[in-house]
Amino acid sequence: MNTPIRIVPGTPAIVLAPMDGLTDAPMRAVQGEIGAFTFAVSEFVRVSATVVPKSVFYRQVPELHHGAMTPHGLPVQVQLLGGDAERMAQSALVACAAGATAIDINFGCPAPTVNTHDGGATLLKHPTRIREIVAAVRGAVPPAIPVSAKLRLGWDSTDAIFENAAMAAAGGADWLTIHGRTRAQGYKPPVLWENIAKVREQLSIPVVANGDIWTLAGFRRCRAETGCTHFMLGRGALADPFLTHAVAAELDIHPTNPSLSPTDDDTARLDWRPYLRRIMALTPLNADVPPAKASFYLACRLKQWLKIANMCGNCSAFDAVKRAQSVEELFTLLTCFYDTTCAPSRNFPSGNSVRSENFRQAIR
Repeated sequence: MNTPIRIVPGTPAIVLAPMDGLTDAPMRAVQGEIGAFTFAVSEFVRVSATVVPKSVFYRQVPELHHGAMTPHGLPVQVQLLGGDAERMAQSALVACAAGATAIDINFGCPAPTVNTHDGGATLLKHPTRIREIVAAVRGAVPPAIPVSAKLRLGWDSTDAIFENAAMAAAGGADWLTIHGRTRAQGYKPPVLWENIAKVREQLSIPVVANGDIWTLAGFRRCRAETGCTHFMLGRGALADPFLTHAVAAELDIHPTNPSLSPTDDDTARLDWRPYLRRIMALTPLNADVPPAKASFYLACRLKQWLKIANMCGNCSAFDAVKRAQSVEELFTLLTCFYDTTCAPSRNFPSGNSVRSENFRQAIR
């Protein structure tokens, strides 16, 4: 068995957040190359009417074919979402048989399509069910496999987290990740880090703080207000490819590459082309999809990343490319933009990589 992912009390960690439609396998691979993460959590694998077969786990978490790690060696934890305790438990067991080294349970997804089908944040209204699901999964998987849970503060009450967190811990969770908003808030401010601090003080298991860590200053506030030593970063890490290196330096958790640390005044002019090319090289090409449609899809995918960066002022090129209809058009527009204003391109860290012929002509 591969070494399981663990959150160890007193040992800092930086975790890549699971974000449906964003942090899929290609993005996890890229973040494993350019970030300073301790491990990543997969997008949720939905457990609905039947037990999830191995084939689904391999499709959604292809890292399971390779020791539950990205090509660059970033460990990936498998996340499950569902409301039936028995099927969740049996699906977790299948995931372990497929190679999962840790299981996370999603009690935080705010999407209406998920919540109306008894998944994600809707379970926050039922504390005893949280305990039952965690206990079922914990009892099904091997003792050496950690089981964690990700929660929000509550459905519409910020105080619900105290009972829900206690129930998850009672069910046998090894650690909890808490997003400092309610489901009713979605992603609107404020993030109540002080409630995460109170939960951390009440529990004997580690707590990972999550929510609105967009900048180093934001991380420092989160750290000060929560007292946590473990942090989950999502959109902020995608918006600034070097944020995790700055956070890692603050936490003194593992070596970072100084050449990857940006100066404060050049992040907005960062040349994003090397990172976009990397996503393209790692994105599998479906032979059944016409090239023009595939190019349109991938252009949308690349613009999605640039849009997140633009949200916090880290991608001034987004406006120039937001109407691009193909990869070719997107890179032509980027080249025109960067001919007049850009920061020096940065290379990826050395290490293992996956080569692909996908869209080679488009990225030259």
